[in-house]
Amino acid sequence: MGKGVLSDSAIEFPLFADAGLERVQGSLALGGVRLSEIAEAAGTPVYVYNAEAIRAQYHALDHALSALPHRICYAVKANSTLAVLRIIRDLGAGADIVSAGEMARALAAGFPAGRIVFSGVGKTAEELRAAVRAGLGHLNVESFEELELLARIADEERRPVSVGIRVNPDVTTVTHPYISTGKSGIKFGVPSDQVIAAAELIARHPRLELTTLAMHLGSQLVDTEPFREGIRRLLELIVRIRAAGIATIRVIDIGGGLGIRYGEDASMDPTEFAAAVTPLLSPTGLTVYLEPGRFLVGSAGVLLTRVLYRKLSGGKQFVVVDAGMNDLVRPSHYHAYHEIVELETRGRPAHRVDVVGPVCETGDFLALDRLLPGLDAGDDLAVLGAGAYGFVMASNYNSRPRPAEAVVDGGRWWIARPRETVEELFGSERMSP
Repeated sequence: MGKGVLSDSAIEFPLFADAGLERVQGSLALGGVRLSEIAEAAGTPVYVYNAEAIRAQYHALDHALSALPHRICYAVKANSTLAVLRIIRDLGAGADIVSAGEMARALAAGFPAGRIVFSGVGKTAEELRAAVRAGLGHLNVESFEELELLARIADEERRPVSVGIRVNPDVTTVTHPYISTGKSGIKFGVPSDQVIAAAELIARHPRLELTTLAMHLGSQLVDTEPFREGIRRLLELIVRIRAAGIATIRVIDIGGGLGIRYGEDASMDPTEFAAAVTPLLSPTGLTVYLEPGRFLVGSAGVLLTRVLYRKLSGGKQFVVVDAGMNDLVRPSHYHAYHEIVELETRGRPAHRVDVVGPVCETGDFLALDRLLPGLDAGDDLAVLGAGAYGFVMASNYNSRPRPAEAVVDGGRWWIARPRETVEELFGSERMSP
């Protein structure tokens, strides 16, 4: 069965420090608050985010880039909870959005419209119109047809629009193929050989102004060289655009995707990242936009879940918990690794187990073949590194309500989003005409 003994050193690796996690007399605490207290009061499953950990990540990246004129635009898709958005807005960040829903959330959280960047490969006419009316800072187009539609909307609305071209720089990255976005042959960005024509179309239009050249290479990147290669290609295009008589570009947007540690893997060090890109960017005099999401919030969040049952089947041990793939889809969808630890240590012998949820899918798991301390029904666990692409990707599959969300800050905690109720799942439905 893979029995063993887990020492503190086997589980208390640096991700704990990134999140603001610590053990206090065997009890796991986040930002000075015992997580068992939150699990008991709020119920499980529940996401918990540490505000101080988010601020620390932001300040580390902001300081590393201090030699450059820059703006950090938080990628709202990573975690769009209003309380999280407000924490980041209060730091002076902008917002990177990909839908009208994210625009509404960013504005509701207090982000100034001029600090919002709207990217996304499939913006509808209604979304483009709403963005033009809101006066967003930059609209990054990703195809010629989108640009032509935006031009018509700008005319109809009689409003000026700051336009960016998101370039597909054809840069290969080492990451999961589902989150690689800068390689040729995928849906994102305007191919490099179409950029000059797009820039000329913008320059001819009386209401459009080309202010930005942008890229986004992918997510969970820990190597700086793809960023350097992508930046070099953007700079080459800017030279060609200026040679065509277009001198309006003020911003170079190098995207996000800075990776974090989920287990014993590496993370992107902000100082090393800045040292790699600054020599290329500093001579340009352009304002640099960076769009981190996971880097700011990923380590700051945990998902608390409770053991329901243990079972033995086919020579394997299963731990059935109350959080499923509908709550955290990353392990099932990406085969992503998340460290899992007890909230209260009890010194029991460890076993190899599959940690599975209640959803009616074989792919419903949080961890496979994981060495964990002996667990009983009622024990609580924390799934680490769950602050990004957790709740935002949650669903109501199996008609399961989405979990609650809580924020820890300054030694206190509160519910940022109540748990959904079963009644809320169908309250707006109609059974007949």
